[in-house]
Amino acid sequence: MNSLIPLLVAAPLVGAALLLLGGRVLDRSGHWLGTAAAALSFGFGLALFADMLGRPADQRAVHVTLWSWIPVNGFQADVAFQLDQLSMTFVLLITGVGTLIHLYSVGYMAHDERRRRFFGYLNLFLAAMLLLVLADNYLLLYVGWEGVGLASYLLIGFWQHKPSAAVAAKKAFIVNRVGDMGLSIAIMLMFAQFGTFTFGPVFRAAGGASEGMLTAISLMLLLAACGKSAQVPLQSWLGDAMEGPTPVSALIHAATMVTAGVYLITRSSAIFDQAPDAQLVVVVVGAVTLLFGAIVGCAKDDIKKALAGSTMSQIGYMIMAVGLGPIGYPFAIMHLVTHGFFKAGLFLGAGSVMHGMNDEVNMRHYGGLRKYMPITFATFGLGYLAIIGFPGLSGFFSKDKIIEAAFAKGSTEGWILGLCALIGASVTAFYMTRVMLLTFFGEKRWQPDPETGEEPHPHESPATMTVPMIVLAFGSVFAGGLFAIGNSFLNWLEPVTGHDEGHSPLSPLTVTLITTVCMLAGVALAYLMYGRSTVPVTPPVGSALTRAARRDLLQDDFNHAVLVRPGSALAATLVYFDSKGLDGFVNGLAATIGGISARLRHIQTGFVRSYALSMFGGTLVLVASTLLMRSV
Repeated sequence: MNSLIPLLVAAPLVGAALLLLGGRVLDRSGHWLGTAAAALSFGFGLALFADMLGRPADQRAVHVTLWSWIPVNGFQADVAFQLDQLSMTFVLLITGVGTLIHLYSVGYMAHDERRRRFFGYLNLFLAAMLLLVLADNYLLLYVGWEGVGLASYLLIGFWQHKPSAAVAAKKAFIVNRVGDMGLSIAIMLMFAQFGTFTFGPVFRAAGGASEGMLTAISLMLLLAACGKSAQVPLQSWLGDAMEGPTPVSALIHAATMVTAGVYLITRSSAIFDQAPDAQLVVVVVGAVTLLFGAIVGCAKDDIKKALAGSTMSQIGYMIMAVGLGPIGYPFAIMHLVTHGFFKAGLFLGAGSVMHGMNDEVNMRHYGGLRKYMPITFATFGLGYLAIIGFPGLSGFFSKDKIIEAAFAKGSTEGWILGLCALIGASVTAFYMTRVMLLTFFGEKRWQPDPETGEEPHPHESPATMTVPMIVLAFGSVFAGGLFAIGNSFLNWLEPVTGHDEGHSPLSPLTVTLITTVCMLAGVALAYLMYGRSTVPVTPPVGSALTRAARRDLLQDDFNHAVLVRPGSALAATLVYFDSKGLDGFVNGLAATIGGISARLRHIQTGFVRSYALSMFGGTLVLVASTLLMRSV
């Protein structure tokens, strides 16, 4: 059975190779080949999951070494995989949701002439993400980490004929390179400190390292997580990434790329648990980002960008939870899985709406679509109820647990984090209710096509798109409740992540009641603002905060002022020093020698009489000098 572990990665990797290298012969069937490769990997995952369930909890971790990658004296790197409860959770999420997104893409990309290439990129993305979560050492994880970055660049910029898509792809790639520097530095520090970068030896030796070294490693790992998971201060790429096809948004924002940072910190828990200062930075980053993303989501009229702000906020909840330590690790992963269901469903629902509205993304140009797209409305609505934490649905069970864990942290820190999480829950309910009302309720605000002048004719999407949405809707409804029965999910992860109940000043029932009240308050406010009055097609000017939120709370302006302008000034200074200083010195020296040579060249006339005269003059000088020396 262990031989299936490498096949998890091999299936989508071979699919990507065939689709990208096979040529036009696969144009007609490539989309099904890519979907089959993803489904095959999911099948391997289910078989391994069933085998894992048949073993005792303390014997479920499996290691498989394929070959020695870099066998150098004192430096040993293997291509080896580790499959335990944590990595298995990610394997099932990545391959399961990934397969549904592949199937959805069959219909969504039906008329794209480069569909084969698109499915090749999707397969490459899955292979890289699976390598990331299955690696048993940080160096191999880094390979998967960079592979995900490459695939995301290719997918976000898939429609590179659009300048906005090309720019968005480059922005995502560059911002993530900043985070990747953190991971590379962390690996170097680990090798310098422990002599290895394999998980087991590193975690066992962490107790003997100084707190300063562990803090440095942890902060570098956090920087990497901020890049991949779009957390403050490396969050600016996420909204622009919506320029890619909608299935890409679902894949990146639900089950793969943005969850990599949460996985990295959870996998490195043995290091973070011994670096309390770094853990404090993690929870602060998570708390700030969950509020940041929620505020941005309130002001976006682009349906995909509103959901992107939501993703940023929900990942913020997970990052805050992993920063809480053993109190929060299992609940962060639990919310990650439930979020994978309802956020993928929401993005696919948004793509279905766009499909029926001639690719229109402005929600102010929607309205009343529930009558024309009943399946999309129902599945999107269930995802909406799940993300706002409506009692009984998936988000209710996972997000409430994170809020409980925040209060269980105790002291002033716990109260601050708990209040931030409650505010985030209320704002989440507000902006998601706004999305529902603007899209599916109210009067029609459809706008004619600017080129043809025809109004859109909304209609339900084909079965290849609606079936994945229905499956994800089931997960949005039932996954959280199933995980909560008998604390099954907590018990599943505990051998890897550990668990600490903490000492919460509030009972679970009290937290649930407060969270529900906050959620209902957000829903009520959104209804008062958007459900009881006519929505203007042109957005009002709004307050200063609203205007700032429309511009992503000025994150690009901040980056431009703090990073781009100083960087450009530094580059200009170095260019000036190079051209006027170094080049000036070299060119000046060359000019001086050239000038002297030009003047000396006049002495070389080519006339024998001139040379004879010179020799005669030289002889006279020598004779005169000799006579002068003798007289002295």
